[in-house]
Amino acid sequence: MFAIVKEPIDVSRVIQAVVDRNAGAIVTFIGTVRELTNGKKTLYLEYEAYESMAKKKLEQIGAEIMERFPEAKVAIVHRIGRLEIMDVAVAIAVSTPHRADAYEANRYAIERIKEMVPIWKKEHWEDGEMWIGNQQGTIKYENGFPKEREE
Repeated sequence: MFAIVKEPIDVSRVIQAVVDRNAGAIVTFIGTVRELTNGKKTLYLEYEAYESMAKKKLEQIGAEIMERFPEAKVAIVHRIGRLEIMDVAVAIAVSTPHRADAYEANRYAIERIKEMVPIWKKEHWEDGEMWIGNQQGTIKYENGFPKEREE
C-alpha cells in the first residue's frame, strides 16, 4: 500500500497492509501536524504534491527497503490538502521478522520521503503563511511556492 490521499488516513488499514504471520515486529510512524514550530503557533497546514510522481517515489522507497530487508512488508500513506492541528499527515508501517530491522526500515522510509518525494507544505500561522522549502527544510522557494507546482 503506497498512496497519496486527500481524506484522513486510516492508520489501522496501513498497519493491516503489513501484517504477516512471520513478522516478529511491526513498527509504525505517525507524522502529525503540531501546533508550535520554532516558537510560532501553527493554525493549519496545506500539503500539495505532484501526485503521480509522489506515489511512484513512495513505491520506490518501499522497493529500496525490501531490497535491504527481503522479508519486510512496507506501507506508506501521505495525506495532502488542508490538515488541522493533530491530523495525521503521514503513516508508515513496516513489518519484519526482527524488531531492529523494522525500526531501521521505518526510519529509512521517513528520511527518504523528506529527501525525494515531491510533496510541499504551506504553513499557516497567526501572523502569516509560507511555503516551506523541501521537506528537509534545506531549500527555500524564491517565489514563495515550489517551481514544480507551476506546471
